[in-house]
Amino acid sequence: MCGRPDATGRARDSGRRCRGGNRGGTGGGQPRHHPGLDHCRTGRTCHPHRCPARGVDLPNHTARRRTAAGSGRLNQLAEIAPAEGRLGVLLAGLGAVSTTFIAGVESVRRGLSVPHGSLTQMNTIRLGMRTENRTPLINDFVPLARLDDLVFGAWDPYPDDAMRSAETCGVLTSEDVRRVADFMKTIKPMSAVFDSDHVKKLDGKNVKKGGSKRDLAEQLRADIRRFREDNKCDRLVMIWAASTEVFLPAGDPAHATVEAFEAAMAADDPAIAPSMLYAWAAIREGVPFANGAPNLTCDIPALTDLAVQAGVPIAGKDFKTGQTLMKTILAPGLKARMLGVKGWFSTNILGNRDGEVLDDPGSFRTKEESKLGALEYILQPDLYPELYGDMYHKVRINYYPPRGDNKEGWDNIDLFGWMGYPMQIKIDFLCRDSILAAPIVLDLALFLDLASRAEMSGIQEWLSFYFKAPQTAEGLYPEHDLFIQHWKLKNTLRWLMGEEQITHLGVEYYD
Repeated sequence: MCGRPDATGRARDSGRRCRGGNRGGTGGGQPRHHPGLDHCRTGRTCHPHRCPARGVDLPNHTARRRTAAGSGRLNQLAEIAPAEGRLGVLLAGLGAVSTTFIAGVESVRRGLSVPHGSLTQMNTIRLGMRTENRTPLINDFVPLARLDDLVFGAWDPYPDDAMRSAETCGVLTSEDVRRVADFMKTIKPMSAVFDSDHVKKLDGKNVKKGGSKRDLAEQLRADIRRFREDNKCDRLVMIWAASTEVFLPAGDPAHATVEAFEAAMAADDPAIAPSMLYAWAAIREGVPFANGAPNLTCDIPALTDLAVQAGVPIAGKDFKTGQTLMKTILAPGLKARMLGVKGWFSTNILGNRDGEVLDDPGSFRTKEESKLGALEYILQPDLYPELYGDMYHKVRINYYPPRGDNKEGWDNIDLFGWMGYPMQIKIDFLCRDSILAAPIVLDLALFLDLASRAEMSGIQEWLSFYFKAPQTAEGLYPEHDLFIQHWKLKNTLRWLMGEEQITHLGVEYYD
């Protein structure tokens, strides 16, 4: 199957083996219309930074897609439900990433900032031939939830509201926090399912107590139902934006089937991590789930099977933000030019809570596994042994408190070209971890909601663009090349809306 075309419209290199009041958490009330936002002929919210119509005929948002109910195969026409009403975004974790995401969305809603980094808000999509000049914004092409309709809730082992947490994390300036402080104060975290055996560097007190892991998971389900009712939400999505848990090996019997998993929850099996309880609770409540950390979570047979059975979309894992983002941009270019790589050394310094958690060897091993995989799948040393067969790849993460959320990723690449002559590339990426992650959270929330309304269940591989370790079907290797991932995402949107997929063949222009 490896050589068959996918949503990119092209086949992978054959021969590679497949492998394995308010919008806060407490109140009610109606969605607001914020200053700086107007409504145009499309019926969608117009932001000052963009012109949504762009002079093209926009599609009717009563979209059609192909699906065979319950099978995961897409082949028969049906309608995508409209994005009407309020969409609740439930966040496991109310730390740096979540508070930066929430503050940013509210700032955009008030006309105070622009949603930089978000494909759903700023990226266009080409439709049809180049000569047709049809390039609407994604947000105007597919029926996505409006930012004005988002409602936020969260769980966290620390009791601080979103404003206090944002101040503690120090990602945003005091002025940026102050401008949305009234809103941020309303978002107070629900008590979390937390186990210090799985995250050893943290010790919060805002945690649930229960007789078993099954009991704790049922408490999460009750939280979901209560949040939905209290905030009058029509739909929900859940995103794990909490700390990296310690490494758990795949293949545990407790993860094999839904029945085994639920029995293991009742028996307090150590193979069941807190993040898995959130995923299970979300799926059981019909809520799409994405895993933004490298933990083993919904990428186990029990939960992937349950997601298909329940008709719930899932995606993961590990937000692709800094160093791995650079690797998945640069490595495809080196491979395209058939330039060899002898070694790739990567190190990071990071001072936020994520860095503190990763200072524990167990949590670092989880992250290391996620970060090491991308180059092997992009460069394919099995197919190109002369170029990449002896490549040495090393990854390190160092906790350095003075740096805070402003992560620095340093890479040294030893490569070679014609006649084996050596060259080097140095990368010093001084990035902001949560600033890069926040728009990913937004896009995943909106795209998972779209997938749910399109009745797409189980693993959503088309969202691989956002992850370091993309989740795929069993036995299918993941695509890590950022450009293939981007192509796959956009072709999936075209396909959902009944537009032709783009192959970039181009011969039709020269007939």
